[in-house]
Amino acid sequence: MKKLKRVAPPKAYNNTEFMNSPDARTIRILSEFLEPRKRFREEHIYDTIVFFGSARIQSAAEAETRLKEFVRTFRRRRRPDKTLLAKYQALKSAAEMSRYYEDAEKLTWMLSKWAQNFDKKRHFVVCSGGGPGIMEAANRGAHRAGAKSVGLNISLPFEQSPNRYITQGLSFEFHYFFMRKFWFIYLAKALVMFPGGFGTFDEVFEVLTLLQTKKVIKPLPVVLYGPKYWKTVINFDAMVKMGTISEADLKLIKFFDTPEDTFAYLKRELTRIYAKEHK
Repeated sequence: MKKLKRVAPPKAYNNTEFMNSPDARTIRILSEFLEPRKRFREEHIYDTIVFFGSARIQSAAEAETRLKEFVRTFRRRRRPDKTLLAKYQALKSAAEMSRYYEDAEKLTWMLSKWAQNFDKKRHFVVCSGGGPGIMEAANRGAHRAGAKSVGLNISLPFEQSPNRYITQGLSFEFHYFFMRKFWFIYLAKALVMFPGGFGTFDEVFEVLTLLQTKKVIKPLPVVLYGPKYWKTVINFDAMVKMGTISEADLKLIKFFDTPEDTFAYLKRELTRIYAKEHK
């Protein structure tokens, strides 16, 4: 009789099939809490200024190049059809929206320069969703200032791949949106919301809900950047008028439209809140 070879089964934590199964979901969720916490402590990241915004907003250079290339093609057509006209309008709109990319980069550059000299123990580090668009602009501004920046990326079938401006060792890849949101809010000392779509709206209203219901009790300045955009897509005054929010709820947010005004506000508020430590 042939002697059977004994093969040791894998330990549970080395069992890939189990770790990727529904039964191990709790372990995976816990991992997305513990692994980032370890890395943040190692990198001495305790205070962040979080930037939200669309992954689809391009830099001015990229948007203008695409528009100019299309216009050259467009002019060759004697009778442009509706599809071409729609594409032209989309590219024109993208070029106009690109100002927000440039503003985000400038603002994070200003904040990063200031934050590096704020306090030896407390550094306000720029944090983004780690992807393209406004997220890239935020990390890019910090990188240009020679400062660290964080990227909390999320695995998606499109759009979301880490941008190259995130500091090495501070790029994270999440599976669960709620764990990613936890790390956005937990370390945040201020938030700046640039124009965005469904994902940005989700983040904006989650933050406002947590503040409104006092689930977050720490001082947390919140800026909605670009009042023309935000007041067009969300009618806050109508919500007050119809009684779905109170007028006091509007005090949770501030509107600004320039990097300089936003920087002055955040610098003043963060200094005021942490003045005792700063002295």
